[in-house]
Amino acid sequence: MGNEIQPMDITSPGQNLESYLNSIQNISILTPQEEKKLAEELYYNNDLEAARKLVMAHLRFVAHVARGYSGYGLPQADLIQEGNVGLMKAVRKFNPEVGVRLISFAIHWIRSEIHEYILKNWKIVKVATTKAQRKLFFNLRSKRKELNWLSPDDVKMISSELGVDEKSVKEMESRMSSSDISFDPPADANDDQASYSPANYISDSNMDPAELIEKEDLNSHNNAELLSAISELDQRSKEILTDRWLSEIKPTLHELSDKYGVSAERIRQIEKSAMEVIKEKLS
Repeated sequence: MGNEIQPMDITSPGQNLESYLNSIQNISILTPQEEKKLAEELYYNNDLEAARKLVMAHLRFVAHVARGYSGYGLPQADLIQEGNVGLMKAVRKFNPEVGVRLISFAIHWIRSEIHEYILKNWKIVKVATTKAQRKLFFNLRSKRKELNWLSPDDVKMISSELGVDEKSVKEMESRMSSSDISFDPPADANDDQASYSPANYISDSNMDPAELIEKEDLNSHNNAELLSAISELDQRSKEILTDRWLSEIKPTLHELSDKYGVSAERIRQIEKSAMEVIKEKLS
């Protein structure tokens, strides 16, 4: 099997989702001591059987997380399977010496894979090929952290700011109406269930891979737009802009004036004009 954790049949819900959910509910939850022992066997001895047991014991939690994303209209089995991929990645990277439970570490990886799947497969995101539509998606994700529902004035404002019609704003909002799930144990939870809840463990909210994926996706789009804008410049403008902004050792205006046989003021004008062209393309 090499050094990677191989997918296991039980981690793929397949077509019979109900049967899968019933099966994983019958898998025992590990005690902190059992979990630490298995994690050490994997970490120090590359014991893949220990990895399998760690993954199996946490499948029910992945299904719980995946249910929180049902409002996106994507197949529940697919959401679970993507979350299981994140779980397996987390198990492989988990360091038992850090002093936290595996679930506290794995939740970020589980959500990261689910978020990435949603971004790639959610219908309205797949058709969001224009810059305005992509801005709408990410801006609404940010807005929904502050507001429960957009007012008519909010819809008009976002429509005007991003250059999309109000219908698109409302449709996007309705598809994003599923709320975040709670990771606190229910009031009637027994001791085992309560101890399993992530609410008992502290995680670094500044290093959420789900947020990083969104930022990376947006940055990738912006970089593509920037390269497209630069490609429309004439050759001399491209070279001057590259020398002035993208080179490790940036030449002065006078050095470039000597290179191109024009005045330093002319180099400044060319640079300014190129920047204005790019700014207009990206606005």
